[in-house]
Parts: sequence; structure tokens; C-alpha cells
Amino acid sequence: MSQQVRLAIIGDHNPAIVAHQAIPLALNLAAQTFDLDIHTTWLNTDTIDAQRSLEEFDAFWCVPGSPYQSTEGALHAIRYAREQQKPFLGTCGGFQHAIIEYARNVMCWQDAGHGETDTEGRLVIAALACEMVEKKAGITLLADSIAGRAYGELDIEEGYHCRYGINTEFQAALESQPLRLTGHDQQGEIRVIELPNHPFFVATLFQPERAALKGQLPPLVGALIQAAL
Repeated sequence: MSQQVRLAIIGDHNPAIVAHQAIPLALNLAAQTFDLDIHTTWLNTDTIDAQRSLEEFDAFWCVPGSPYQSTEGALHAIRYAREQQKPFLGTCGGFQHAIIEYARNVMCWQDAGHGETDTEGRLVIAALACEMVEKKAGITLLADSIAGRAYGELDIEEGYHCRYGINTEFQAALESQPLRLTGHDQQGEIRVIELPNHPFFVATLFQPERAALKGQLPPLVGALIQAAL
């Protein structure tokens, strides 16, 4: 019998979103590559709260599609994965909310918010200077990063569907944290974050899952599943 990985997909499923079309393809490729049974449960963000047990899951993937129906639901799941040392991948909206969760619960910025939905407080996520909607761009990864090891190269190109990223006003504050900023674009803006002293906690502003639309296993999806074992 194949080993099983129980994966929670955090996000509000929408079949019209390109990334959501790619996600099951990526997981099928991972299952075939590693000879695994990947049992996937989509958790709409408005179904996640303190009463929803998350103990059954081996790993978590917070996916594109924000603004979510429940910001607090998404943040609750991310915090659980971070604190309980569960493998976590955040892509696009998942990246943005991983930053907000870290700012609120590690940096104690309880007013940390998202420029798309909030008007007050420290908007750690703000509109990008240049929208990255259906665009590809280069990213440089650190050699000793999880992402760098997963890709097997340090200069990569990935696709985006994104209008918001880390507010550059807060980049220096983030750089002073244990949080690792392991991928940057050509302008030096943050595109990948990782947590040290965690089995696997990676978030990307780009959407690596799109590789599956071309029949390729996305390296970070493969790395997430391997970490869940």
C-alpha cells in the first residue's frame, strides 16, 4: 500500500482561477513521482476557526485567490502550521497572508493588514509598483535556501497573477527578523520567504503550481510533499 499524505488546501475554491486548475495537476504529478496517495481536502477559509481541528493534516498549502472569504480563517491555519511545525507552502495570496500572520503573531504588530482590504494600521502588504498580472519574471534564490535546493538552480523564472506584495516600507523590519527572505526579483523586492528552525515553511509571491499546466512537477510542490513524509 502506498504511503498517504493528508494535505489541507487553504483557500476558497474557484475553478475559474488558473492556479486552482493547476493545483490538482501538480498534486497528481507529485503522487505519481513519489508513489504516494495524496489525500487532499479543500478548506474554504470561512470554515476555519478555533473550533475546526487541523490535527488530521500532515501539511498545508495556502493557495491563490485572495481576498479570501475569511482573512482570519486563513491566518488561523497558517499560524497552526507555523507553530505546530507542519510543512507549509503559501503561494501568491498564501505568501501575502503568511507575512501578515508573522507580523501579527511573531512581531506583535496586531494592526498588520492587507492593502487590498484594509485602510488602517500597518499595511505590510501593499500594491506593487508594477502589477504582475499574467506576467513572468526572474527570481534569484539564495544558495542555502529550501527553494534553491528544490529548484536545483538559483536563477529561475516563474509566473504571477498578483497586484500586491510586501510593502517596501516594512522590508527592513522583516529583514531584522529570524524570517528568511530567500528570493528576490531583479529590483531587489522579496519574492520568497522561509522560516528557519521549521521542517518546511516556504511562501512565494509567484505561482509555482503553474508548471503543472505544462506537465511538469513544480519543485516546491514536490518538496512540500516530501517534507510531509
